[in-house]
Amino acid sequence: MTAAPRILRALPRGVRDRLMELAHEVSFPQDARIFEEGGAAREFWIIRSGAVTLDLQLADRRAATVATLGPGDLLGWSWLFPPYEWDFGAEALSPVRAYAFDGDEVRALCEEDTALGVVVMRTVAEILAQRLQASRTRLLELSPPYTTA
Repeated sequence: MTAAPRILRALPRGVRDRLMELAHEVSFPQDARIFEEGGAAREFWIIRSGAVTLDLQLADRRAATVATLGPGDLLGWSWLFPPYEWDFGAEALSPVRAYAFDGDEVRALCEEDTALGVVVMRTVAEILAQRLQASRTRLLELSPPYTTA
């Protein structure tokens, strides 16, 4: 990974180092389901290499890809907000290497160090807002055309 991901760049070096002390490296093979929509959200990842698709079950029960994430992207935010359940599903589009973080540990660190907590919350909220807009646009593209009578 050449440049630090935005969530890490947003943190002062000492805070970033504290957060990275909680990280461990993981890998997922291509086509692995990383998590399922509605499942318990206990951790999150920062993708180091590879690609992950986020999907959503539509009314006709087919899964629709709403976003593709790559190196440097944050995978998962539901660990931060009750009820701590995934809003989307995630699947490895290619082999993936990532830093994994335990959500309980990071939330505890954020409560202990409120300055860190504010930066993490603001950064995740910015990412969430961007993804929400992109997902909304993608879902509109996938929706059947509507006609007015």
